[in-house]
Amino acid sequence: MSPRAKDLSNGFHGLPRADEIMHLALATGNLLNRLENARSRIDKSLTQQRRFVSDASHELFTPIAGLRTLLEEARLHPGETDLDELLEDALEGVDRLQTIVTDLLVLAKVGANTPEAFVNVDLGEMVRAAVSRRGNGVPVRLRLTPGVRANIVDAEIARLLANLLDNAQRHARNAVLVEVCRNGRYGELTVTDDGDGIAAADRERIFERFTRLDTARCRNRGGTGLGLTIARDIAEAHRGTIDVEDSAMGGARFVLRLPLAGHPASDPPEAGLSPADP
Repeated sequence: MSPRAKDLSNGFHGLPRADEIMHLALATGNLLNRLENARSRIDKSLTQQRRFVSDASHELFTPIAGLRTLLEEARLHPGETDLDELLEDALEGVDRLQTIVTDLLVLAKVGANTPEAFVNVDLGEMVRAAVSRRGNGVPVRLRLTPGVRANIVDAEIARLLANLLDNAQRHARNAVLVEVCRNGRYGELTVTDDGDGIAAADRERIFERFTRLDTARCRNRGGTGLGLTIARDIAEAHRGTIDVEDSAMGGARFVLRLPLAGHPASDPPEAGLSPADP
């Protein structure tokens, strides 16, 4: 080899090989894709937050505007104002505001529990106790398998059940059925009514915040529009799921699935974790 060729060979000796360059290019591409995906998730989250703030502001504005109208009319026409009627209407508006704010606070706190907040509970016993405390309304029948136990935050699952029962009794014609049973590694808590049911196309949308499907779910009858959102957030904070399925009774059938106590997936989750978290 000539001296010049030898010098050139030595000069290329420290350069990366083609496979190393390819590996570096792939790693860089993967990093850029992850950064782009992360930015997309952040943008989506910010969009959802802005929409939620806008929706919450609108929901709060409605009763506030109603209260202002009542008070301004009373001030303009004090001699024509029925004080008892005014106070009753004003208190209804305050109750509406209080309900919305309470639900917003619940949403903010879901998933913030420490592992110590989770207790081992028989779901059937919890359901029986919760239903016994409810007032008058459409009758609730129970079909409970004993010994179905899960690790839960008792107050949160009780709130989830109350929201499902409120929804069922509001739309049922004659009956509501609550069932607890085992299904493989999961415990199932099912609330079914004999109302009009929920179309398949709407079964995901109803869990979105402030969603009301029709005039029957108006502000006076349909609650705040946050009940089912709260139910899903609570289910996910317990590493569970909640879905709407077909009902033999003809109405809506909500199915909550929670990991059974003793199963590795049902150990009390770290605060804020959902089923999708690692």
